[in-house]
Amino acid sequence: MRLFHSAEHACGYFPERIARDLLLDPRDPTLANGYPAALALGFRRSGGHVYRPRCPNCRACVPVRVDVREFHPDRSQRRCLRDNADIQMRMVPPLRTIENFALFRHYLDARHADGPMADSDEEDFDEFVASGWSPTRFLQLRRDGHLLAVAVTDVFPDALSAVYTFFDPDENARGLGTLAILRQIEFAQRSGRGYLYLGYWIEGHPKMDYKARFRPMQALGDAGWRDLRKLPVT
Repeated sequence: MRLFHSAEHACGYFPERIARDLLLDPRDPTLANGYPAALALGFRRSGGHVYRPRCPNCRACVPVRVDVREFHPDRSQRRCLRDNADIQMRMVPPLRTIENFALFRHYLDARHADGPMADSDEEDFDEFVASGWSPTRFLQLRRDGHLLAVAVTDVFPDALSAVYTFFDPDENARGLGTLAILRQIEFAQRSGRGYLYLGYWIEGHPKMDYKARFRPMQALGDAGWRDLRKLPVT
């Protein structure tokens, strides 16, 4: 499978830095078959593109995954699960509906109004969350039938990949972002899968460092996947 470098572009996490990605050939007919192996090599999916950061002067983005077989929620995560015991979970096909697109727009308007996805329309939504070849499902979280959150999840025989989560920003007290990860971990545990891939972690970054709280977390480095169980929580 051919690899390409993207053009340089502004970093989404450090505005003063320049970013660049390594891309698998999106037109390769074997991309679907190669995606699981690419995930284990630190790649990630966005729409129909499978990429990994390959920036000229920065290695801050570290691929991470949760070993769900060893995972036990900490005190705050147990409280999150307890406080949201009234929320039901359901896996459904990744289809845009009036309901989930409205939630997506509400989330972007409240949380990312100045971000690159701020003006996303229905077509952008369809192209971003899934592709014709990706093994994607929507993990819906509902209370009394009302949709509160959607975790876009790629489902593999031995793992899950958390692609993106959007939720009702008016329900801040529920910790829906944390809950979505915990419910994905529970699903992986019940179905006998080993890992939940969480994309990239950036140590100390206010938008990314929360991932270190889901232990045991593994990070991919030059020596392969290594345990970050003893990593201090910031």
